[in-house]
Amino acid sequence: MAKAAIVILAGMDSHADNGRVLNGLEAAREFAEADGDEVELIFDGAGTQWVPELEDEDHDYHDVYAAVEAEASVCEFCAGAFGVDDAIQDAGVVQVDENDGHPSIRSLVDDDYEIITF
Repeated sequence: MAKAAIVILAGMDSHADNGRVLNGLEAAREFAEADGDEVELIFDGAGTQWVPELEDEDHDYHDVYAAVEAEASVCEFCAGAFGVDDAIQDAGVVQVDENDGHPSIRSLVDDDYEIITF
């Protein structure tokens, strides 16, 4: 039984960023589909920009995102900083603000989650 926190930090500026977000989503899906595993999927920093894109059913990565959307959350501070807070609220994705507006990575480590960043 594994516990993983997948943190998407990749922006949207390059082909490499596209690869990182897809790899992060695939990793989250692998954990979500494994019996007994626990996964948190956190969009943080520039990664918050991906949520409105991935919510679009026509996006190439929508299906893999939809498979793990229930595990997803977004940094509240960064959603505002990157101008996507309204779109994230409209999508109904949970915004977290445990550490001065940001997700608490420390609490995840304290709860024995492995932190994996993309």
